[in-house]
Amino acid sequence: MRSIWNGAISFGLVSIPIKLVNATESHSISFRQVHLSDGGRIRYRKVCEIDGEEVGAAEIGKAYEDADGSMIPITDEELGSLPLPTAKTIEIVAFVPATSIDPLQMDAAYYLSANGVPAAKPYTLLREALKRSRKVAVAKYALRGRERLGMLRVVDDVIAMHGLLWPDEIRSPEGAAPEADVTVRDAELDLADALMDTLGEVDMESLHDDYREAVEELIAAKAEGRTLEPAKAEASGGKVVDLVAALEKSVREAKEARGEATPAEEREPGEESAEGSMAEVTSLTGRKKSGGTGARKKAAAPPKKAAAKKPKSTTGRAPAKKTASRSTAKKPTTAKTPTTKSTAKSGTKSAAKSTTARKRASA
Repeated sequence: MRSIWNGAISFGLVSIPIKLVNATESHSISFRQVHLSDGGRIRYRKVCEIDGEEVGAAEIGKAYEDADGSMIPITDEELGSLPLPTAKTIEIVAFVPATSIDPLQMDAAYYLSANGVPAAKPYTLLREALKRSRKVAVAKYALRGRERLGMLRVVDDVIAMHGLLWPDEIRSPEGAAPEADVTVRDAELDLADALMDTLGEVDMESLHDDYREAVEELIAAKAEGRTLEPAKAEASGGKVVDLVAALEKSVREAKEARGEATPAEEREPGEESAEGSMAEVTSLTGRKKSGGTGARKKAAAPPKKAAAKKPKSTTGRAPAKKTASRSTAKKPTTAKTPTTKSTAKSGTKSAAKSTTARKRASA
């Protein structure tokens, strides 16, 4: 990697020669401005607004525009004569916990590479000291003609430096917070926590720029003479009326995205299913009650067996309750008739036997 600055880290009386290397790179796709009629490049030219003539780089200097619009020329020699102790030095001023640095101050990131063999020992010393202390170093340095603030920390086995904005460059968040008084219930916080737990963690390496990939595909297709079909716009979410319902739906969708299928019974009334149709919802409480009713119906099944024993009706099948009552009404009558006949027959036989016995005795 090409270094963009050479200097040293000032660590007390220790000086560590280093090279500054960009730690990040932009992958965004840039476009040129062209003339629509013939495709020619549109270029900017630096023109003096007084005489209208184009000016080259050698004829361009610096000036500060005052409040009244007047220009105050400043030369590079004048700037170079100003005292700037950090012109070639990253001067460490303090070691602080990383949590004391506001992320809003974070700016560009760089790697600090040891410049030469003699720098290896002090470089490693500072790196290991930062690791063991679990702190970061706050430093001042100069880059591109201005003094800046930086934060040094360890990334793997390398010391990295984040450029920091000066504290007075951070704007106050006054007026950005909601003005209305809002009360958040514990149930809503619980659902928000459940949604956070369901979404879980993410592998940062798996994240990528989908739009940039689409632009690259478009450019490749145009270069090959192909035409891409326009992407279908996804349906945007509606207005959030019920925060709790929105959170519950978000939790369900997050579970489905993680492969944890959500039963249709758990959908909200009127909520669309995956196929786009309105999902029919049955209350879980109602399901339990209906289950109990089914159990009672099974317990009441024996009367149906009694009804099944009755003779078939020629006029068709009657309702179960009426059949059961008819069968119950007929049974006593049917039972009485055989019992009466049986008793009469047994009585006649006994009388006949007694008469025969008396005749034999008299003989």
